[in-house]
Amino acid sequence: MTFLTYLIILWAMSADLSTLLHDYHRRHPEEWDVTERFNDLLKMPEAFHRTGRPGHFTASALVVDSSFTRVLLVEHRKLGIWVQPGGHADGNTNLEQTARREVTEETGIETCRCDGAILDLDIHPIPARPGEGDHHHYDVRFLFVAESDHNLIISEESTDLKWIELNEVGRFSSETSISRMISKAGVRLKG
Repeated sequence: MTFLTYLIILWAMSADLSTLLHDYHRRHPEEWDVTERFNDLLKMPEAFHRTGRPGHFTASALVVDSSFTRVLLVEHRKLGIWVQPGGHADGNTNLEQTARREVTEETGIETCRCDGAILDLDIHPIPARPGEGDHHHYDVRFLFVAESDHNLIISEESTDLKWIELNEVGRFSSETSISRMISKAGVRLKG
């Protein structure tokens, strides 16, 4: 495969994300600068792979119950904080699929609904580790709705997993991006 063919294939694969980013910008014009940074990353050949520098795409899911009274969070084993399920794209350019895979792997939930639109965008730094330099995760976040009666399974990546009442989330996480996602989810689900 020639380099030009590779670039054409990469462009075609990233076209769907480009459309989703355009829609996100239309709904959140105040986040223009963040959306542009995601669009710039789309031009990088390794954007969907862990090796991508200065960063690469990840995908995550804010999982809420159907009554929108609880959110499902995992206690991340390495970070020791409560976060939404998510992970690396690992070459998959369909980030909704990546987020869905992570929900299943990290919670055991196999059935949930998602409208396919981006809920939130977040860029966060990842510090250097042995064998890996510092970089950024460009996290594309989706809203998933699941029934809370699923049998939950804690993955090896987590130390705990639970449905948390929305008014109790602050006791578990002080991450501003989680409260931002919950706020955006409320607008979408009630609007």
